Amino acid sequence: MLPDTLHELSTDERFVYAKLLAHISRIDEELSVGEMMLFEQRLGSALLSPSKRKEIRGFLTQPPSLQECLDDLSRLADPLDRAGKLALRDAVMMSAADGEIDDDELEALYAIAGHLEMDKEIVKSLVKWCQSGWEWMQESQNILFG
Repeated sequence: MLPDTLHELSTDERFVYAKLLAHISRIDEELSVGEMMLFEQRLGSALLSPSKRKEIRGFLTQPPSLQECLDDLSRLADPLDRAGKLALRDAVMMSAADGEIDDDELEALYAIAGHLEMDKEIVKSLVKWCQSGWEWMQESQNILFG
């Protein structure tokens, strides 16, 4: 589990966060096992009610547009603070969950960063962080299973 404060966001912020992750998971019109596992893990961390989780899972079959997600983020009390930044971080992880970040996913990540008034370099740094995390996790498999 990531040591963050996602659960401390308001319910509305957590819902918009999860909605954005649903959008990111469907950019390539596929939902890999890795993406689904990460989505469910992050949805669990969001501590949404069962009815809100059901609504969010509906976005996996009918994903919202990126613009809709960004508009929702803008309606929050402070979209440039924690909610948006955590959403960007986890959108990077969601994009990488299937093993690569394709051009459409990278374009969406840059759009999210731009909406948050953040430089593209932040996205590049998050991608490097994510890659090192996957490598760290893979190392445990190598230790355990050779």
